[in-house]
Amino acid sequence: MKYLKEYRDPVLARKILDEIRRTVTRPWSIMEVCGGQTHSLVKNGIIDVLPSEITMIHGPGCPVCVTPIHLIDAAIDLAMRPNVILCSFGDMLRVPGSNQNLLEAKAQGADVRILYSPLEAVAIAKDNPTKEVIFFAVGFETTAPANALSLVHAKREGITNYSILASHVLVPPAIKAVINDPLSKIDGFLAAGHVCTIMGNGQYYPLASEYKVPIVVTGFEPIDVIQGILMVVKQLELGTHEVENQYSRIVREEGNKEARAIIEQVFEVSDQVWRGIGEMPSSGYKIQDNFEAFDAVKKFGISVDAPEEKTECISGEIMKGLKKPSQCPHFGKKCTPENPLGAPMVSSEGACAAYYHFSGTSISN
Repeated sequence: MKYLKEYRDPVLARKILDEIRRTVTRPWSIMEVCGGQTHSLVKNGIIDVLPSEITMIHGPGCPVCVTPIHLIDAAIDLAMRPNVILCSFGDMLRVPGSNQNLLEAKAQGADVRILYSPLEAVAIAKDNPTKEVIFFAVGFETTAPANALSLVHAKREGITNYSILASHVLVPPAIKAVINDPLSKIDGFLAAGHVCTIMGNGQYYPLASEYKVPIVVTGFEPIDVIQGILMVVKQLELGTHEVENQYSRIVREEGNKEARAIIEQVFEVSDQVWRGIGEMPSSGYKIQDNFEAFDAVKKFGISVDAPEEKTECISGEIMKGLKKPSQCPHFGKKCTPENPLGAPMVSSEGACAAYYHFSGTSISN
């Protein structure tokens, strides 16, 4: 199968790993920004076979993990209201809020539905005119076009009982925040290919230039990630700091112009609170005023005050790459996928979930 089997070839993987070993001469720390890359590294045993000079550090690129608690609480509050249908991607249902999660709210009678697309939620709103249908719109730049398109469709068709609870965060400000953290010791970055498929590579050039760090855009298959590591290592050994595109079979320099246009039609850049990290300037999207009728925060008068987070979960330190999941005293004990203390143990892109499920697996499996 093209672009699948070829990028899981263990023989090719070993050849690239051998080249990494021949190239590296000193210790380097490389951050894979996206949780999908973390899962590929851990699930395929890549972490365990890299040369000892290379330390892979997981980053904050899990949108479910960084969705702030106050928006989880808001989603639960909305779901529990009469005549409300709360729609969401499945990952969000078990993310802990202040007191409970959406799955528990569903068990208490809330009409919470798992969907694969916000456009399904628009159709549900059209079919249920006496209900308020709210889509919990979470994600990085990758999911923003579909969420924006759902508002365009609803507005065009005059569907007034549809809105979204938006929690969109942006990758470049997160990278900048990691670099600026005085405790951070990152030498290079693997950037997420699916984000660049939408936004292109241009947003990374200022970061690479200003902070003198190599940034390589990669896919998520084993070969993608290993090749990306080799490309970063080569730059580090040469002392260069360029933006390179390993994922050129998918990512174009300018990204997807149509998708970017629909984002710009509906959203605008704003400050955003990241769970476990705090507020970062210009690090998210908010709904523009011309679509405010579809903004659940404004439509339902939701409070956006952030509650105090539980101190026993160290998700912030994990997502900033300061600690590994295994360094949490509750990892695999008090905190498991069945009883998570924080979102990184729940999400399919969460670092804690990756290490819990896949640590010790092999690239040849």
